[in-house]
Amino acid sequence: MRAAIRQYLVITGNYWAFTLTDGALRMLVVLHFHQLGYSPLEIALLFIFYEFFGVVTNLVGGYLGARLGLNLTMNIGLFLQIVALAMLAVPAAMLTVPWVMAAQAMSGIAKDLNKMSAKSGIKLLVPDEQQGTLYKWVAILTGSKNTLKGVGFFLGGVLLMTAGFTGAVIIMAVALGLVWLASLFLLKQELGKSTAKPRFREILSKSRAINVLSAARMFLFGARDVWFVVALPVYLNTVFGWDHRQVGGFMASWIIGYGFIQTLAPKITGSSNTHTPGRGPAVAWAAALALIPAAIASGLTADLPPQPVIIGGLLLFGVLFAVNSSLHSYLIVSFARGDGVSLDVGFYYMSNAAGRLLGTVLSGWVYQNHGLEACLWISAALVATAAALAAGLPQKQAIRPQQA
Repeated sequence: MRAAIRQYLVITGNYWAFTLTDGALRMLVVLHFHQLGYSPLEIALLFIFYEFFGVVTNLVGGYLGARLGLNLTMNIGLFLQIVALAMLAVPAAMLTVPWVMAAQAMSGIAKDLNKMSAKSGIKLLVPDEQQGTLYKWVAILTGSKNTLKGVGFFLGGVLLMTAGFTGAVIIMAVALGLVWLASLFLLKQELGKSTAKPRFREILSKSRAINVLSAARMFLFGARDVWFVVALPVYLNTVFGWDHRQVGGFMASWIIGYGFIQTLAPKITGSSNTHTPGRGPAVAWAAALALIPAAIASGLTADLPPQPVIIGGLLLFGVLFAVNSSLHSYLIVSFARGDGVSLDVGFYYMSNAAGRLLGTVLSGWVYQNHGLEACLWISAALVATAAALAAGLPQKQAIRPQQA
């Protein structure tokens, strides 16, 4: 386990560094282009390729991980993020919509190669009989990643105000370049290379459990991003009158708290090596989550004070969403086959990216035409759909991880 822990720490460190730049870049783009006068829908369109290529990358990336090894796909992801940041470090006149969309596409490919590699790698570092340990490791990786993504949001707002857009992306590109060079030397173990070379048509999952969980994941993350990606930052800036630092700080606090709760999910849901959560908790936690955006929207409709309703409600949403997300992340890693794990994990995170794509487009279009309340009602409907789909999962105890 000592060698496994060393590899886990390298994987986690890579994931942390990448996530910090990814969160900062997201906030930089939203705030910078809103400042330039772009509408919420136009800002959402800047991220379409980011999310679309995330869908494609998770499918193809899972296949590449099984063929080539997860260390290689993780390092490719780090390098592509450096390229994406460099593409944005150009004179302001060159920052046209097509150019920014192309850079976001590159970043989307990089992000999902990195995520797929990290999540798949953990499956191979923990023995099958230690499911409680697997749940804890996945929760720590996922929670710490989201905490740093929140720090990245805050960092993006601060860098925009202090170094400007171009200076900010140059600083991040240089820092991530150093991490990439270190990873080339430290990440030596060839994780995830399948003993039987998979064929390309195997990128589509044949496991009912993984297909059902993937569908639930798509609606779960669509429910978050329908208000989180564009609608909320623009609302805080235009309705509450917050500046970039305040918007970035609130978004950062939300993500940091959400990540912290994710690390505690095994304790919250009750887990050990002999008992881990399955279908029942996945349904119950999603059903509870669906009530929160509906309650926030109802409060706004009733003309209650908007700041405590929105801020308090979204903090509560973050707690419940964190538990749901951590549960899902554990279940996919547990259900995935041992040989060629990245194929199943890649397929699952393809659905995750599809949900983000759906939420991103809806966030800009619905907010621009109908406001934040409509975004919240749609969020409630999407979470309720995720809960209904989770009811179709098999009982966790009845599935041996290596047989999924």
